[in-house]
Amino acid sequence: MNKNLLIVEDDLFLGKLTVKKLEMEGFTVTFLNDGSSVHDEAKRLQPAAILLDIIMPNKDGFEALSELKGDDATKKIPVIVLSALSDEKDKKKAKDLGAESFFVKSDVELSDIAKYVKKIAS
Repeated sequence: MNKNLLIVEDDLFLGKLTVKKLEMEGFTVTFLNDGSSVHDEAKRLQPAAILLDIIMPNKDGFEALSELKGDDATKKIPVIVLSALSDEKDKKKAKDLGAESFFVKSDVELSDIAKYVKKIAS
């Protein structure tokens, strides 16, 4: 089983908490704090899954997701959106672009994210 994950989150505190939680679950985690190098890192790492924020500097999560799903080398990597956005149109846009799932940060616990990642990454 591939235990590599890529986490893309511009909130350093939340990002570090997420990294710590997933490392405690046995994953090897690479952390990026903006969307500009997501595609290149995903091609290099071929992670089991990507946790992707939407609102980020330089390149937002929608752009990064579109790049990932438009490339044969990365399109099969499951992308889990973890965002502060809660509008149904944002959820639909992410799903339409190929996101595996969409979680609203304020509505989900890190332990639930860890369980979900373990389920889809196995």
